[in-house]
Amino acid sequence: MRAIDLGLRTVLIEKDRIGGTGIYNGALTSKTLWELAQRVASANEVIRARGREPFRLGWDEIGKTLNEAVFERKYLYACHMQLLENAGDKFKHERGKATFIGPNAIEVIRGEHRSTIEAGHFIVATGSRPRGLPDIVADEKHILTSDGIFNIDDLPESIVIIGAGVIGCEFATIFTNFGRTKVHIIDRAARVLPFEDPDISHLISNSLERKGAVIHRNSKLEHIAIVGGKVEYELTNADGHRETVRVDKALLSVGRIPNIDGLGLAAAGVALDPRTGLAMITDTRTSQPHIHIVGDATGSNMLVNLGELEGRHAVELISGIRNAPLAYGNVSTIMFLDPEVAGIGANEQELRKNNIPYRLAKIDYACLARAIAMRKTKGFFKVLVTDDDDMKVLGMRAVGEHASSAIQAVALMMQTGLGIGELAELIHPHPSITEGVQECARMLLGKSIFKSPVFGDKMQCYRWRPSTEEVKAA
Repeated sequence: MRAIDLGLRTVLIEKDRIGGTGIYNGALTSKTLWELAQRVASANEVIRARGREPFRLGWDEIGKTLNEAVFERKYLYACHMQLLENAGDKFKHERGKATFIGPNAIEVIRGEHRSTIEAGHFIVATGSRPRGLPDIVADEKHILTSDGIFNIDDLPESIVIIGAGVIGCEFATIFTNFGRTKVHIIDRAARVLPFEDPDISHLISNSLERKGAVIHRNSKLEHIAIVGGKVEYELTNADGHRETVRVDKALLSVGRIPNIDGLGLAAAGVALDPRTGLAMITDTRTSQPHIHIVGDATGSNMLVNLGELEGRHAVELISGIRNAPLAYGNVSTIMFLDPEVAGIGANEQELRKNNIPYRLAKIDYACLARAIAMRKTKGFFKVLVTDDDDMKVLGMRAVGEHASSAIQAVALMMQTGLGIGELAELIHPHPSITEGVQECARMLLGKSIFKSPVFGDKMQCYRWRPSTEEVKAA
């Protein structure tokens, strides 16, 4: 679409379904599941408080909602593309599998039909697929990947999730919130989401465990097999103790790998990393500067918003309107957990690892009027700024209801380089969750409504310096 904006004649080639993983077994479907599960869990909190039986949702009803969401998004894309194709000669959609047969030509195969397309520039945006594990066969019936999980017939009574990263924790949240599945999580690390600060990972793991999930921490999967129609797995725990558990299903959640096999990149003269087999990329350009790779196909930064950013950037490089390289410093992220987690910039453990001094303000959702009104007081805001008079934002984490909306003002401040003084002076709607972000700014400036020393368990404000590992009131 950006290429069309810039007047470039464009052909889009897709071997499978328009929208790919993003629609059918990725962001759209998993987040539709998450939204449904959140509503079920919220309803059951109220129902249980009144001593009534919890509400249960069947997979036929869940599947109907998933199919409706997929159809709406697919229809939007398909109609849009058809209308564009009919409108002139600037855009064409080809179905088939594309393979480079030279630096400036690809062959497109669909069934028995073959055609050759030549172009001055190419963008590879072929996405990714679930990573497998040696000696584990994902039959997509008993042992599932994040693609096959959407094809189940019903919510299982029990499931083991191998991997405690973002995807694993999201599916653990979904299954525990529906309330019909006993969830087991195998985590090689000491805590889930180890790339985030401990306060976040502990809040998420506590939430999962309160809903009945079992987290096998510091555990090694020794063996997994299908036995009598069930999945049986054996673990070695941190203390050396071995245990065997039997569940209905297993979900492999150990990351994703790029779909670059069979593209003929070598035939195009694209240099590949001998260690990983991935294309060597500078910005979005390969060693053949007219061939770009974006999104999951790069093997890094596997996020939808970054894939879009890279795609737009590559087209603007091709058209000559952009020369500056991509910057990833101010990218907003969200993890659909319970509660949801949104972030931008650095967290505490990253700053400490890099010996960067900072000041921090943190406020619990229990101090926010809107969270109290929603009866959703699980969560917090944490704002990190430079340890100087400018107090420019280094990063933020929002954990709780409306988290993804709350970080946008801070994202804009980071982009423009503004200090938190501007945030402290804004007039926010009341009651709103974003008032918590403003209160963090006021805490750092010494003008907050509540004083952190009084609310030591709900509010924190301190500075950290690497020279003495110093932590003290800001």
